[in-house]
Amino acid sequence: MNAVESTLRAADIIVYVGLVGLAIAFFYIVWSYAKGLKDSPRDMWILFTYKIIQYVAYAAMNPILILWLSKECGLGDIAAGNYIMAWSILLSLVGMVSGALVDTIGIKRTLIFSVIFLVIARFFMTFVTHPVLIFFVGFVPFAIGFAMVAPVISVSIKRFTTKEGATLGFGLFYVIMNAAYAIGGWLIDYFRTVFVERDAAGKIVNENFGATLFGMHFSTYQLLFVLALILTILSVACIFFIRDGIEVEEEADESGKKSSKIVFKPVQDHGSGLAAIKSAFLTMYGRIKSAVSENYFWIFILILTVTLFVRFIFFHLHYTFPKYGIRVLGEGAKIGNIYGVLNPALIIFLVPLFAAITKKWRSFTMLVVGSAISAASCFIAVIPGAYFSGLTDSVLGEIVFIKWLAMAPDMPTLLANPPVPEYWSLIVFFTVFTIGEAIWSPRLMQFTAEIAPKGKEGTYIALAVLPFFLAKFVVGPMSGMLVNAYTPMVDKIDPATGAKVLDAAGKVVQVVGDLSQHHMVWVWIGGMAIVTPIGLLLLHGIYKKHMEDKTGPTAAH
Repeated sequence: MNAVESTLRAADIIVYVGLVGLAIAFFYIVWSYAKGLKDSPRDMWILFTYKIIQYVAYAAMNPILILWLSKECGLGDIAAGNYIMAWSILLSLVGMVSGALVDTIGIKRTLIFSVIFLVIARFFMTFVTHPVLIFFVGFVPFAIGFAMVAPVISVSIKRFTTKEGATLGFGLFYVIMNAAYAIGGWLIDYFRTVFVERDAAGKIVNENFGATLFGMHFSTYQLLFVLALILTILSVACIFFIRDGIEVEEEADESGKKSSKIVFKPVQDHGSGLAAIKSAFLTMYGRIKSAVSENYFWIFILILTVTLFVRFIFFHLHYTFPKYGIRVLGEGAKIGNIYGVLNPALIIFLVPLFAAITKKWRSFTMLVVGSAISAASCFIAVIPGAYFSGLTDSVLGEIVFIKWLAMAPDMPTLLANPPVPEYWSLIVFFTVFTIGEAIWSPRLMQFTAEIAPKGKEGTYIALAVLPFFLAKFVVGPMSGMLVNAYTPMVDKIDPATGAKVLDAAGKVVQVVGDLSQHHMVWVWIGGMAIVTPIGLLLLHGIYKKHMEDKTGPTAAH
């Protein structure tokens, strides 16, 4: 047996054993949550099915939006970044008031309301590419429809479970949500591999080539929108089997033994949905007006604002990385797998693991440690890929590029046309980032509740979105400026004539420009993210005093 055959055999064993082990672990995690929810009504399982479909559709679309805006809507990098900023802000605004809509018109009607807007959005985004028009017929209904997803699931889990079962319900939802994200990430790369244009050597020259359906040509990105539209329409079937007014109540017998029962409570008529939205805005305004007069509020906002900087990495991975990845790694780069699949797949297994290991650790400590790991991980992407290139011709290289990413059928073929070495820098970066995320992200909501004044936790948690909402005015444009500055697209010039090269439609052909400073994208993002752990350490004294004033000297230790 030669060295190559030995490498392949070792890779096969590792992959098969690993997959079996991960499958067993996944089903154990799901079962451990599900068995505690056996008394929940069928409506919760139908709702979970609906949410899986919706999150797969969202995950298959979201990273493509920034690519589609530039490739097909004609927006430059900076304009596309500003566009995403506007949509993201709109999404946050709708999300702030959508919870009131659920309370007013009920779960089922909210779902119908949501899915109607999602169908409208995904239909027009499949066909319309005018940037102004598509904002109003595509992005606005998209924001309205998708902003209701989280409030509906939160309210539903609380109503469909007991107080103790709610923790299991949210845990199970977190698992299946990440599984759906992983499926969506895989679908992105699948479409971008199948519906492409290749040259005579088989190299991808245009990943957005697409295909013809029903006599119409759709680009690859549009085909992903078509898929999302089909999934959204299919999800409507789930809604009709959900019963409005179903709740789970807990009761105790004479011995104190608790039991649960499913009851029906008709949805009360609280007025129109518009009235609910108006009431929610007025309530939010009243909360802000009351809170800003308290010293607690500004301490709360200051500490939460510091945590934003590491959270912005998510924004950049969704909207900066897709363009960066394609320009640095090449057309057809596996951007869906190396982040969209790797991150949620690892999160499913790492969150329960770290939760068990660190259950006695303070939330503040977890935030500092986790955010430091996530922030530092950005600088791994700064390391030149050449330092990792030796890994390609190894068992790990076989697992990554042949078994996982399917970039070649065998090692000799892979080595004949090796992948860009920056793949390694990014894969290691995303792996370390996810380890940090699994440490700090689950603790953020707990930390928010801990630092809120006693008796006002609900109000302060509702207002915790304000710093993130305001900061989107900065992070959106920053995304466009980074890719434009360090991974620019430039006009293609004919070396013989010095003239700009035009395509069949008479437009100037754009090609990737100077990439010598591409690592600076991650220097800026990492430099921004490192503010979180440093800032938290600097604010530890304020946090400690605040917690002592709130609950006593031992609470901050």
